[in-house]
Amino acid sequence: MQKTLKSDVVFTGVGLHCGRDMTLRVRPAAAQTGIWFRRTDISDADPFISANWQFAVHTALCTRLVNNDGLGVSTVEHIMAAIAGCGINNVVVELDGPEVPIMDGSALEFVRGFLKAGLIEQAVPVQVLEILQSVEVEENGAYAALVPFGGIEMDFSIDFPDEAIGQQSKTLNLANGSFVHELCDSRTFCRNSDVQVMRSKGLALGGTLMNAVVIDGAHVLSPGGMRHPDEPVRHKMLDAMGDLALAGGPIIGRYVGRRAGHTLTNKLLRKLFSQNGAFRSVDCDAQAAGRLPGAGLVQEDVYIYA
Repeated sequence: MQKTLKSDVVFTGVGLHCGRDMTLRVRPAAAQTGIWFRRTDISDADPFISANWQFAVHTALCTRLVNNDGLGVSTVEHIMAAIAGCGINNVVVELDGPEVPIMDGSALEFVRGFLKAGLIEQAVPVQVLEILQSVEVEENGAYAALVPFGGIEMDFSIDFPDEAIGQQSKTLNLANGSFVHELCDSRTFCRNSDVQVMRSKGLALGGTLMNAVVIDGAHVLSPGGMRHPDEPVRHKMLDAMGDLALAGGPIIGRYVGRRAGHTLTNKLLRKLFSQNGAFRSVDCDAQAAGRLPGAGLVQEDVYIYA
């Protein structure tokens, strides 16, 4: 069955790129509502923005959604990953500015907040998208694909010249809380040489060593180093989870990413929805629902960092 939150959950933090303090409130919503963002600071335009692939605009450093009035919200990928990873189907995400707060650079705080509030089932089946034909996109040496598979799986690999990252690969079946157990605490990362370039372009104004893993060659500049030896590839998988959540429901299939990013994953969804016979939408029965990402999660499933 579809799920929503038992109560409101509030988060506060800084926007990674805009550098502004933000307050975000996630509210329960009725069955069949889906996921919506609402800009509470706007009164002269439609404040609602659908969390749907059709409203994503191409940016290299984050996922941005823009409605038909031109109103947008940026850096939605981490909270979208948390929503999908916890098996939430219906909420309204209210925020008082243009960007979702970055928190610690991962989805951990969102997951922790959702599971603490608790989830309730709604009397409507979850609708899933079952991949029937392989769909793939390739651009500038990066590759992404969705292929038929009897569950929800992700296979990702990255290759960076920095010794602290290098080549990393990971394959993960995302059923039964694997996102929460394996991916949700992995933080966004960047190369130290890119920080000043981004700031000169008005980006990463809220970035610090505490909300991003900053790499300088063989060195990790952020205190405490990596949370996992392969934290960068895990974070890329987290990002892909959030970007794929814009499909409107869980995707039953295997996602393959090779150096893929936000833009390529969105182009993959656009190709999926334009290719006749590539997928079908079906109601999820009880057996299949037990294999979805948020099935059986409880608050204790989140490891609490010291």
